[in-house]
Parts: sequence; C-alpha cells; structure tokens
Amino acid sequence: MDDYQAKKKKKLKKPGPPTQRFLDIAQIKDDAVVLKDGTLRAVMMVSSVNFALKSHDEQQAMIQSYMQFLNGLEYPLQIVIQSRKMNIDGYMALLKEQEKTIPNELLKAQIRDYRSFVNELVELGEIMQKRFYVIVPYDPITDKKKGFFGKLATAISPASVVKLNRKEFTKRRLALMQRMAIVQSGLGGMGLQSALLDTQGLIELYYTSYNPEIFDSQKMGDVNDIRVETEF
Repeated sequence: MDDYQAKKKKKLKKPGPPTQRFLDIAQIKDDAVVLKDGTLRAVMMVSSVNFALKSHDEQQAMIQSYMQFLNGLEYPLQIVIQSRKMNIDGYMALLKEQEKTIPNELLKAQIRDYRSFVNELVELGEIMQKRFYVIVPYDPITDKKKGFFGKLATAISPASVVKLNRKEFTKRRLALMQRMAIVQSGLGGMGLQSALLDTQGLIELYYTSYNPEIFDSQKMGDVNDIRVETEF
C-alpha cells in the first residue's frame, strides 16, 4: 500500500512556474515601474484631441508641434491606446440616489426617464472607453552596453533579476522623472494634458490589463492597505 501511494505521488504533476516569472515587472514603487533588467518606466495618462474638428491652421500647427516633439526625443517612447467597455454602474447609482433625494416630482420623472434611456442605450451596443498612455523609459548606460547574447540570455531566463539598492534606484528614478518632465512639456505644446500615474494608479493599470474579465467584479484595494516586504 505504501509503495502504491509512493508511485501515485510520483505520477502527480508538479505545479508549473508562477505567472509572475514570465512578467517583465519586478516591482512597482515610488510612482515608477522597475523591470527585471534594472530599467525603469514611468507611465502618463494623456488627454485626447478631436483632430477632425480642428481648423486647417490648427491642424497644421499641431502637426508641426508633433514633428518638433519627435525630433527632440533622444530615447524611444511607447504610446498605448487602451479600449475598455465603459462601466456606468457608479453613474447609474448616483442618478438613482439623486432621484430619491430630489423633492421636485417633475425632476424625479426626468431623471427616471434619463436612466431608462441610458440603460437602453447600453443594451443596444457596448459603449467603449478609450484611454491614452505614454510610457517613458530609462535605460542606464550599463544596460545599453549589453550585447546580443546578454539580451538573449535575459529573454530566455526571465527569472534573473537585477537587484537595485536604494541609492541606485533613487538615481535612476531622478533621471526618469527628468525625462518625463521633458515629455510632458512637449505634450503640452500640442495642447495635450498629461498626468503621471502614481503607485496606486500603476498597480491598477496592470491589474486591469492582466485581468480584463474580472477587474469589474473584483476591485483592487488601496495599495496602502496591502502589506508588502521591500528589498531596501
């Protein structure tokens, strides 16, 4: 019997490697994303502009500003457009609460009709919400000197992590924020508003990106309520 149980245990499949092993992200802290190769990323949410509604002169001015912005860059940028189904549950709950508190019966009826109209509109077709992000990288000079085989080894072995001490992280983060300020200034020249995502915003962004089916039903809590162990 003991031999049978021992053979049965051997046949059981060992659990596979955790998903985190295949992610490039090592840590998210101090409003920055630390990748496993020691490089850093900052993420900005950027407003949009309806280019088609601009006049010809305004369009030409924006194109020229965009060209100047690109020509002034000395490092790559990543532009991400994220499309999500709009969640209007909070908005509908707010309308329902206002309907209860407003004493005017005519306004109550108008809010009730408006809620019905919005619900029918959502049922007819999915209303998508687009968000625009600009990712600003910082690659230290030591990482830029890495050869082809070094980069290949990093890709094949994603578990290898470059450990950063507090001094190295602070230095790289300062350089990253300086780059981000330059990018923000260039975006402002095109009439675009931008905001740096803080630690909470970054974690929520990646949580919703990797969990698109459940992020509406399983909301992430405040990062300050999560107990974590830091390396430095």
